[in-house]
Amino acid sequence: MKKLPLIALIAALASAPVLAANGGFDGPGAAQTTTNQTNQAGGFSGPNSGETTVAKALDLSDDSWVTLRGNIVKQLDQKHYEFTDGTGTINLEISPKRWNGINVTPKDKVEIRGKIDKDWNTREVEVKQIQIIK
Repeated sequence: MKKLPLIALIAALASAPVLAANGGFDGPGAAQTTTNQTNQAGGFSGPNSGETTVAKALDLSDDSWVTLRGNIVKQLDQKHYEFTDGTGTINLEISPKRWNGINVTPKDKVEIRGKIDKDWNTREVEVKQIQIIK
């Protein structure tokens, strides 16, 4: 195999995380950082029959998929946030790659898609997708 194409492939793979979109929560408890924003677009926007409430989500079993609409009110640590929809509050675990370049404040209504992560005495939503509702 030729060395130049192999080196180019390795360099492209190594630089992908550096070029990823940045975003995150901007509110109480948020770490203050400056990021270079890149917006990504695409996907379905429309009614969703799978929408649920926090009150219902707290009673669901482990690994149940949920769609929640409400507000992220504060950041608890690097990946954990407090979410409310008026029926209750639940903690979210949001990996930095899930922000996809959007910045959210407590005033922004968001739609969260993810699965319930149930431990012995805690329950949270492991977020797979987040978007601002307009």
